[in-house]
Amino acid sequence: MKTIFTTLFSTLLMVLYISGIAQTSVEITNDPNGVKDTSKKSIPAITIGDVDGDTIKISYHSPGVRKRIIWGGLVPYDEVWVTGAHNATTLEINKSFIIGDQEIAAGTYALFSIPGRKEWIVILNKRWQQHLASEYDAKDDVVRIKVKPKKAGHLERLQYFIEPGKDHNIIIRVGWEKTRIEFPLIIKS
Repeated sequence: MKTIFTTLFSTLLMVLYISGIAQTSVEITNDPNGVKDTSKKSIPAITIGDVDGDTIKISYHSPGVRKRIIWGGLVPYDEVWVTGAHNATTLEINKSFIIGDQEIAAGTYALFSIPGRKEWIVILNKRWQQHLASEYDAKDDVVRIKVKPKKAGHLERLQYFIEPGKDHNIIIRVGWEKTRIEFPLIIKS
């Protein structure tokens, strides 16, 4: 009898454990504004671009506006921001590339920004495993470039876009709320 009870109890615990794992699994989306949005949390998202066999992957958490003041509110001006939510947004590329006038080795990097009213600073940092901007250190910056924010149509959730250009030129766009920034990236041949 004790063996049957132990087996039943162990089976019950296993079912509850597996059920808990199934409920906590999170699906990653490539279009955070294209899915039915029932979450109040920032959702994991990924954008992948392929240009002539060269792959660029941006992984991030996509927060929602949810009737909040974003610029100068939730995201303060003139402070380092993870340009997403939770862990640092990562940019991963399989070939060396150029941002601004800086050549950068293939690899994975954290993408931060410093939003401003009239100008943003986009930052690529070599420490890609960070939480928010609390672990950010400017000494690990690989490159910083200045970009101008633009007005855009409303996006409820933050979203990254990778758009191919000419001659291995890529445009990285980030949109959220009614603001968009973009910057070029050139893949080395």
